[in-house]
Amino acid sequence: MMDEYRRGWANRYLREAKAELEAAQKVPYMAPSLMIEAIRKARNAIYYSLGEPAFIEVLIRDELVKTKPENDIILRFLLEMEQTVQQLAQLEEINGDAMMKQADTIVQVASDFVEAFTGEKMSN
Repeated sequence: MMDEYRRGWANRYLREAKAELEAAQKVPYMAPSLMIEAIRKARNAIYYSLGEPAFIEVLIRDELVKTKPENDIILRFLLEMEQTVQQLAQLEEINGDAMMKQADTIVQVASDFVEAFTGEKMSN
């Protein structure tokens, strides 16, 4: 069961991720940075759903350097999300539509994830 502190932060990050995506659609010249920020906030919402984000970040960093990461499905998902965030942050040229779809998918997955752990449905 998730405590109120983590639930509050998970929901806040999720709301902010959704707001960043909406802003990215309305302000095209800022869209790349807004989409990356939306993905980071979605990631943070998931981290708060799972436990203490600082511990999860350390776990993810440790797993990223392993040659054979653990076979846990949630851990693999978190690793893939972290790799996506890192790749998108380093791109100079981006395909805005493709990145928007990817960011939207990640935020939706984070929303489903937080909903599963909190038992609360976020309104859009």
